[in-house]
Amino acid sequence: MSDLEKAAKDAVEAASNSEHLAFIKAVLQAQQLTQQQAAPPAPVQQSSGSAGKWIGIGVGGSVFLLTVAVSAVAVAISAVALTICVLVLRSMWRDFQKGR
Repeated sequence: MSDLEKAAKDAVEAASNSEHLAFIKAVLQAQQLTQQQAAPPAPVQQSSGSAGKWIGIGVGGSVFLLTVAVSAVAVAISAVALTICVLVLRSMWRDFQKGR
């Protein structure tokens, strides 16, 4: 076998190896991509108590308690007005009864 034939044979073999290596490289890259896509996302840690949450609870609680206080004052005013109304009507009834 001459040097030219040996060189041609080596060139054909190298070309064949290059095609095999390119195919192997493509397969490995495809495997890496699928592994990256299939990896589950890292869990996100949620904070248990942020300042905004507690400020919201404080504001909401304050509004609720203020509503209860205003309602209690309204009930007290209604009770006083009803008592005065009953006393005036009772007095008028007694005056009416005495006039007979």
